[in-house]
Amino acid sequence: MLLGALLGAGVPLDTLQTSVSAVSPEPVALRVETVHRGGFAATRCHVDVVDSTHHRTWRGIRSLLLAADLEAGARDRAVAVFERLAVAEATVHGSDPLDVSFHEVGALDAIADVVGVCAGFAALADDAVVVSPVAVGSGSVSGAHGTLPVPPPAVAELLRSVPSYAGPPGAPAMELCTPTGAALLTTLATSWGPQPPMTVGSIGVGAGGRDPEGHANVLRLFVGTPAEVRQDAAVLLESNIDDLDPRVWPQVIATLLEAGASDAWLTPILMKKGRPAHTLSVLVPADRAAVLRTAVFRHTSAIGLRETALDKHALAREMATVDVDGQPVAVKLARDDGVLVNAMPEYDDVVRAAAVLGRPVNDVLADAVAASRCFFG
Repeated sequence: MLLGALLGAGVPLDTLQTSVSAVSPEPVALRVETVHRGGFAATRCHVDVVDSTHHRTWRGIRSLLLAADLEAGARDRAVAVFERLAVAEATVHGSDPLDVSFHEVGALDAIADVVGVCAGFAALADDAVVVSPVAVGSGSVSGAHGTLPVPPPAVAELLRSVPSYAGPPGAPAMELCTPTGAALLTTLATSWGPQPPMTVGSIGVGAGGRDPEGHANVLRLFVGTPAEVRQDAAVLLESNIDDLDPRVWPQVIATLLEAGASDAWLTPILMKKGRPAHTLSVLVPADRAAVLRTAVFRHTSAIGLRETALDKHALAREMATVDVDGQPVAVKLARDDGVLVNAMPEYDDVVRAAAVLGRPVNDVLADAVAASRCFFG
């Protein structure tokens, strides 16, 4: 499926075939066809081999890879994939990774899958590879070690600490992620999650041999360039909360601001059954939204969030200092197209200065505001 997605995204067949032929001791041919899965067109790449059952150890496969005339990027990726797979198999079976005997994965078609995919990603010059949560399937599968539950032990080990799930609701019981696929994804991925901001240039849709009912059994590859998130783009996170001890709220707000929120506030509301509650609102720079979501869920009793994308227009700001009875007080200056329109003392500095001077906060604040008028010229 990865080979088909790479071809569909524009990687030349010759690029993959040359790398596969370089590492294979027997003739291996890549054959491409257009198929349909769940009503959608996809690219399927067949790997035609004579030797399809030979078992090889990681030691033997590594020798093949190191001796082959491969481009360095493809070789390094392929070595890393098989090493990861060998370590996972060794962990499952309690053996030495170098002596792990690959069964299905040791056959030439599986080696061609790995080398071809690694050559394809090397050709794309991938700076970042973001992978969505992996669908592993359900039920059981038959292999060299008998009948195994899905995901098989090696896949479960490979996907340790990686987001995964059973698969689409209502999908038939079947294996959706093989050890080879899991090793490729976990080696090539630089991060996991939803599609990042990007300008998509090409899309590849890869298919395997199975076409189950209920969903399009395909793998999509989006290739593009990072899209800059505007600095003034913002997200408003909100949640109605009625079961948090009110004494916790000041620390929650402080924690959210420390985590990068532009602002955070509470609005008293009345919920169902007359229960008093608060709407927590958190204004977040778009590129910090994921971090603040986690912070809200961790530090409050919220179990859901509403999100609204906003355009935020903020004045240019700079900091200055004024003197109040020998105490420095920071002042935030705001300019509109270069023209100063606001100068406001920082309240925490005012409180600190008042404590040192033994004066009321209101008096020190008034003096700081008066001193700030000097910036208007």
